[in-house]
Amino acid sequence: MAHPTQLGFQDAASPVMEELLSFHDHALMIVFLISTLVLYIIMAMVSTKLTNKYILDSQEIEIVWTVLPAIILILIALPSLRILYLMDEINDPHVTVKAMGHQWYWSYEYTDYENMGFDSYMVPTQELTPGGFRLLEADHRMVIPKESPIRVLVSAEDVLHSWAVPSLGVKMDAVPGRLNQTTFIVLRPGVFYGQCSEICGANHSFMPIVVEAVPLENFEKWSSLMLEDA
Repeated sequence: MAHPTQLGFQDAASPVMEELLSFHDHALMIVFLISTLVLYIIMAMVSTKLTNKYILDSQEIEIVWTVLPAIILILIALPSLRILYLMDEINDPHVTVKAMGHQWYWSYEYTDYENMGFDSYMVPTQELTPGGFRLLEADHRMVIPKESPIRVLVSAEDVLHSWAVPSLGVKMDAVPGRLNQTTFIVLRPGVFYGQCSEICGANHSFMPIVVEAVPLENFEKWSSLMLEDA
C-alpha cells in the first residue's frame, strides 16, 4: 500500500514485481553513470581553454562512442526481454478469474465454479469503516489463494478500462469485444489495492480493485460460502 510522500514503488507481492523492481534499479544505475559522465564532460569543456588535437579528429574516439552506447542498450534490453517473457508465461493456473469492466465498477466471475460471480463497487466515503481507504475500498473483494498461479481474463462491456494492481506487477487493458489475459502469483497473504488505469469517463477514479490473498483453506471456505449464497 502506498503512503504519503512515498517516492519509490510499493513493496512487491509477486515474483514478477520483484523482477520489475530489480530491473528498475539496474536501469537507474546505468542512467546515473551516463548522467555523471555527460556532466563531467560538459564541465570539463566549459572550464578549460585547452584543446586536445587528437580528440578533434580521431577514429578511435568515434569507434568508442559508437560501440559503447550499443553495449549499454544490450545491457538494458536483455533483462527487459526476459521480464517480458516472464510476464507472458502462463503455466497451469490453479484459479481463473474473469474481470469485466463496466462504467463504473468491476464484475468478477470464477470460471472454475458454476454460478460464482459478483459485482464490485467502490465503498462511498460516508460508509467507510474505521481504517478504510477512501476511493480504494470495494464492497466485494476478489479473493484468491496465496502461492498459487492465478489467471485473470480481462475484458470490458462498454468502453476501455484497465485492470491494474501495482504491488502485483499487473496491468492489463480491458477492451470491449476482446479477451486479454494476465497471470500472477501472490507470495504472501494480504490485501492489495489497484484502480482502473484507463480514462473511462466521468467516474473513472471511482472503480477500485481490491485483491485479497488468503491461505488455500480460507479460500475454499470462502468459495463454499459464495456458492451457498448463489
